[in-house]
Formats: sequence, structure tokens, C-alpha cells
Amino acid sequence: MPNNKRKNQGNKNKEVTMTPSNEKDTTIQDYEDDDIEEMQEADLKKLIRTLRSSQKQILELHKALMDKIENLSHENEILRRNQNEMKQLVQQETVIMTEVKNSIDQMKNTIESLTNRMGEAEERISDLEDREQERTQSDQRKEEEIRNLKHIVGNLQDTIKKPNIRVLGVPEGMEREKGLEGLFSEILAENFPGLEKDRDILVQEAHRTPNKHDQKRSSPRHVVIKLSTVKHKEKILKCAREKRQITLRGSPIRLTADFSSETLQARREWRDIAQVLREKNCQPRILYPAKLSFVNEGEIKTFHSKQKLKEFVATRPALQKMLKDVLHTETQKHSQQYERR
Repeated sequence: MPNNKRKNQGNKNKEVTMTPSNEKDTTIQDYEDDDIEEMQEADLKKLIRTLRSSQKQILELHKALMDKIENLSHENEILRRNQNEMKQLVQQETVIMTEVKNSIDQMKNTIESLTNRMGEAEERISDLEDREQERTQSDQRKEEEIRNLKHIVGNLQDTIKKPNIRVLGVPEGMEREKGLEGLFSEILAENFPGLEKDRDILVQEAHRTPNKHDQKRSSPRHVVIKLSTVKHKEKILKCAREKRQITLRGSPIRLTADFSSETLQARREWRDIAQVLREKNCQPRILYPAKLSFVNEGEIKTFHSKQKLKEFVATRPALQKMLKDVLHTETQKHSQQYERR
């Protein structure tokens, strides 16, 4: 009994401590000698195997734990590096975003500046366009005034020249013997004997135009005869149209009315049309100062301008076919003159 009692107390008080080491042997402490002696050898061996197995498991757990700690440490290092890299990326992105923001601000400022400059340029262009329009309108008014003044001057010249007769083809120097007035009397006597005896036909003035003779000029200067009345001029020109062939000492000459340069140009512009009408037996005439007259379908038609003639021709297919080519040529000439201006 005493032995059992000591065994029970020994079981209560005994402590077993195992210290992991690199050696294979296990140290067993805190067992009393009596207890160990009383333990059977099989139980002791079993206990030692159990302790060794536990020690082995502890060593494996310790190794696994150390591996885990090492892995965690490695992962932590990787995480720390990733965090540093992330911080660097964030910093770089922040710098880039700042630069982008600055660039956008600069672009906004540039666009705003360009917009303002474009606005100013548009205002200047608008101002220039207004000025150009005003200048164009002013030029148009001036051109219209010039045309009106030319027309007025032309009318005044035509009024002044209305009693005049222009003689073409009189050789230079022929007037030395009798003078220009004497030559005109000779023309009347040679071509219109009845008029030569009319004492009411008086020559007020006679001269050549231009005043100075150009030696390079092949044709002689015109002779201008100013009569006392328009009635006498019209009478002489009517006789000249009826006779058709007018001569001076056997040489052909021409008698025409005396007009201003503007009126002469306007009369010349009817020539081509009048020639076509004459070939078609339409009896064309260029009336004073620059009107075209001809017979169409038994009626006498008179036109002051080509535009009025074109409008009338458009309603007469036969006349339109007759004047198609000449009117087209006149339109082309007008376009070329406008382009040169």
C-alpha cells in the first residue's frame, strides 16, 4: 500500500519537460527514482516512444511554422515592394496628371486667345467688307455720275453740232485756193445744183478736225461745216442719201451729220446689225442721235438700245434666226470689254 500511495502522489506531482534539440536522445526529468523503478520496462519504453513521436511532431510543426513565417516574411517583402512601386506609380501619375492639367489650361488659354483674335479679325474683316461695299457703291455712283455727265456733255455737243455737216474724203491742201467754205459751195454745185442756188443756206463756220494734221495719218482730216439752221443740214443730207454717190471734182466723198464722240460710238455699234438687216431688205436706218430703225412685217420699228432690240427679237422667231449670229457676237464683245475693265 505504501508503494501505491507513493505512486499516486508521484503521478500527481510529476512533471515531464521535453526540450527540442539537434540530438536524438530525449532527457527525462522530474521523475523520482522510486517511480521509475516501479514502472515496468514496457511502459517505460512505450512512454519513451510516445515522447519521441511527440518530439518529432513538434519539430515538424516548428519547421512548418518557420517555413510559414519565412513565406509570410517573403510575401510581406513582396507586398512592401508592390506598395512602394504603387506609391511611385501614384506619384508619377500625379505628376502626369498635373502636367496634363497644366497643358489643358495652357490649351484653354491659347484657344481663348485665338478665339478673341478670331473675333477681332472677323470684326476687322466685317469692317473692311463694309468699307469695300461703301467704296463699291461710291464707285458705282461715281461711274453712274460720270456716265450721266458724259451723256449730258454728249447731248450738249450734239446740240451744238446739230447744224453741222461732216465732209469725209476731201484731200489735204485742196482748200488753199477757195477755202473750206468755197469747197463746200463747189460740192453743192457739183452734186445738188438746186441747193447751190438757195440763198438761205449759209455757212457760218468751216474747219478741219483735228486741228493739227498728223503726217502718219493716211486718210485726210474731216471737214466740219456749220450751217445757219438744222433744217438746211437735214435738207442737204436727205439729198445726199437720195443721190448716194457724192463727188468733189470727180473724186468720191461722204457727207454725214456731225456728232459727239460718244454718239458716234453708239452709232457705230449699230453698223453690223444694220448691215445684216440691209442684206435682208429690211430698210435699216440709224436715226438721230443713235437709234436703229427698220421695217419688220410691214411695220417700222425703232430701238434706242440693243437690250430693247433683243427683247423684241425674242418674240419674232424669223427675226431671231436672222440676227442670231450678229447678236451673239455683240454679246461676246461686250463680255470681253467688261472683263478688261
